[in-house]
Amino acid sequence: MAGPLPGNARWRWAAASKIGTSHLRLGTRKQDAFRVSRQGKDSLCAVVSDGAGSASHGGQGASLVCRWLTANAKQWLLTHDRLPDDEQVLCWVDDLRDRLSDIAAKRDVTRRQFAATLVMLIAHQGELLALQVGDSALVARKHGAWEAICWPENGEFASTTYFVTDDPTVRLRTYRLPLEYDAFALFSDGLDSVALEHLSQQPYPRFLDPMIKPVDLAMGHGRLRELSTALSRYLESPGLCERTDDDKTLILISRQ
Repeated sequence: MAGPLPGNARWRWAAASKIGTSHLRLGTRKQDAFRVSRQGKDSLCAVVSDGAGSASHGGQGASLVCRWLTANAKQWLLTHDRLPDDEQVLCWVDDLRDRLSDIAAKRDVTRRQFAATLVMLIAHQGELLALQVGDSALVARKHGAWEAICWPENGEFASTTYFVTDDPTVRLRTYRLPLEYDAFALFSDGLDSVALEHLSQQPYPRFLDPMIKPVDLAMGHGRLRELSTALSRYLESPGLCERTDDDKTLILISRQ
């Protein structure tokens, strides 16, 4: 297949998020959050956010990141025939940071206590825009092969990363590409060890191909409820939890 897919390609997805066994042991809440929203037949936005484990309100920060950015993207796609430019995206993020500051002030804590990462896909009119802050990832399939659009970005020190709450400025990465992909996966860092080959810095097809296949083959449009339930069971399965004890969030999108 060459070039962008036809406009009538079927957007459909399975998505789930499960608490990590480390949080269960400590009695703390899940820090991950996600949202997916389809706009009409041709447009879609998806976002995953992972709250910082060191932040007292990281999970709430992640939830707000997903709600805020999805709402802004939805409104934009309803009223424009193009993707937002970088200036508009920065306005969304700046407004989000201000909102987090306001909420933090009401709770008598710093904005840093709502620290969360971000990875987001916005697809519209044959183009895609990807946003990233921190160590969540976005990979995509083209011509049957997976490639990384947003590779996890770690901080200066081991086990650190970047957050939307960072001062004085946020380390926001943006990527703009033709919509030549027929599948996507967005996930938090809890799945890095099974979904990515860090030595070669490539997505791991032996994980991704079997995961996306049921979504490729599914009938219908939008959220696939049964597959999302099955995905949820997989994310909390003993075999996977033995390999990673962090929260695990995965969005699998097909438009074949």
